[in-house]
Amino acid sequence: MIEREQLIDKLVGVQSSKQNYYTQLKQTILELEKKNTQLEIINDVMKSFNIEMSMDEMLCHILEKLNKIYPFHRLSLNRYEKEMDELYVTSVYPTYTTYPYIGTFIPIEQSIYWEVVEQNKYKNYHLSDEQYYTEDKSFLHIGLQQILIFPLRSKGNVIGTFSLGTEETLTFDQAEIDFFQQLSDQLAVSIENVFLYQKILQSKEEWEQTFSAVLDAIVLVDVNGKILRANEAGSALLTKYHCVENIHTLLYETMLPTQSMIQRCASTEQVTYEEIKIAEETYEVYAYPALNDENELYHIILYMKDVTNKQLYEMQLIQSSKLAAIGEMAAGVAHELNNPLTAILGNTQLLLRKANEQVETTLLEDVLGAGKRCQNIVRNLLTFSRQDAYLFETCSMNEAVRTVLSLVGYQISQNHIVLETDLQENLSLFQGSIQQIEQVIINILLNAQDELVQLNRHDGKIIISSRESADAIYLSVQDNGMGMTESEKQKIFDPFYTTKEVQKGTGLGLSVSLGIVASHHGEILVESEKGVGSTFTIKLPKCE
Repeated sequence: MIEREQLIDKLVGVQSSKQNYYTQLKQTILELEKKNTQLEIINDVMKSFNIEMSMDEMLCHILEKLNKIYPFHRLSLNRYEKEMDELYVTSVYPTYTTYPYIGTFIPIEQSIYWEVVEQNKYKNYHLSDEQYYTEDKSFLHIGLQQILIFPLRSKGNVIGTFSLGTEETLTFDQAEIDFFQQLSDQLAVSIENVFLYQKILQSKEEWEQTFSAVLDAIVLVDVNGKILRANEAGSALLTKYHCVENIHTLLYETMLPTQSMIQRCASTEQVTYEEIKIAEETYEVYAYPALNDENELYHIILYMKDVTNKQLYEMQLIQSSKLAAIGEMAAGVAHELNNPLTAILGNTQLLLRKANEQVETTLLEDVLGAGKRCQNIVRNLLTFSRQDAYLFETCSMNEAVRTVLSLVGYQISQNHIVLETDLQENLSLFQGSIQQIEQVIINILLNAQDELVQLNRHDGKIIISSRESADAIYLSVQDNGMGMTESEKQKIFDPFYTTKEVQKGTGLGLSVSLGIVASHHGEILVESEKGVGSTFTIKLPKCE
């Protein structure tokens, strides 16, 4: 009976149909598992991918997933720079299969990688004994027999290639090729994000390195002075003076000073400047407004430069210049003292002769006047030569001129030079150091004198005049010397530039004078015409 049923099954083909059914079912299940694995690969690759992951880690992760269904042995990435038209090796996994080396540029001639880039189409390449592409040598050296190379496409642009290599020959249907291209496109997006992130990170690091390399302090604060960030020099300064929260406590020793430079910068959205004393150090502080894309102020950048040593050197340079000026004034001072001393001696002799007679009041008044004159000359000379801290105070430009003329006026007249003054009465005052401004006037006067003496002309004239405008005061020193050409005018404020004879000038007078006037927030204006003369004008802001 059993044999009969078996015979019937064979005749009608029922058993045979069951076998085909289970075979097809098993094949369908395997295909579904393969599809699921492919989707899992793309999903896992994208889900586990992050911008901190290195390219080697990324390829390792992809290869592990692919090996569940495909026997690939090597993955590699090449980067294409469109602007430079360059293609180079960026990553290979496993790393021991790296050939050529990372960073190697791939020549365009007979390159399969370049074909994929230019055609924007994948290649399924089988190696043979007949070598055609320049990469064949590398593939054979690694031991590969088949290479699948896909373009990496991001936003419609090819940004490189993704290759999968195997040591055996495999067959892939169109669905599998589509899967590899989809994987390549997903990789392209991720790789592009990595490059953008790395570019931003590199730019950020470059800026941080730049700020750290600046030796002066740079501090970022908000509109209320709260400290947000600082470079290394800025952090060192803040730490040194125990300033951790608000920059006002460092600059002004108070949290909310009235009209601080930060508040002025925030309200005007303009660069503000102050010279600030912190303990025993002096800083030039600039506040720069930082605006966002909507042109709104969102923070302020403070640039703080330690000028303590600079000011010390300037004082030393000023002192050296003053000593040179004193040397030039010595002869004039001697003549200036001789005349009043002669009067003192002469009147004293007359008093001695009339010792037994009634002393006339006129003679005593002459002695007193001449003595006071000598006293004033010596006092002004000592004041000029003394090295002080030069504290700024309210000063009179006309008074500075009178003091200077008491020192060098006689010397100038002895050189047969007419000295005229035209000083505006009730001239407004300025904020500054009277001694420094006196030195500037002396330097300019002596330069004019030396020019006229060198010309040996008997009609030499120097005119000193003062005036004022709505916001500034002016002091002009005009001479009728030889004047200057335009090229000479461009050099006169350069240190050590001089037109005087050897050992008769240092070339520092005008350079130092320019620095002094600049420290008073003023300027020196020069007008000159060759063969006619020159006019030097000191311009200083008026006291508010």
